[in-house]
Amino acid sequence: MNPRVESIQAALEEAQLTLDELAALCGVQPGWVIERVEQGLIEVCGADFAAWRFDAATLRRARAMRGIELTFDAAPELAALVVDLTEEIGRLRALLADAQRSC
Repeated sequence: MNPRVESIQAALEEAQLTLDELAALCGVQPGWVIERVEQGLIEVCGADFAAWRFDAATLRRARAMRGIELTFDAAPELAALVVDLTEEIGRLRALLADAQRSC
């Protein structure tokens, strides 16, 4: 992989987004994020709104949830479940690929 791309990916993985930044990157109002945090569907670091920080994995999750909610008119809980299952399938595929390489 290109060293510049690796550097950018590393910076994105270390980024900590505020509530407003996460909402803007997801194309939603902050209230959308707050509701999903309160429902336990999105993880957050920090005690109150002003201190909340979100990592790159949470950004990916929130964007995927938003897409599922819009595309399928899905309830937030259903969208979160679909994202959970999709992430699990990805992890299992990676494990299978590793196991196949070691044989």
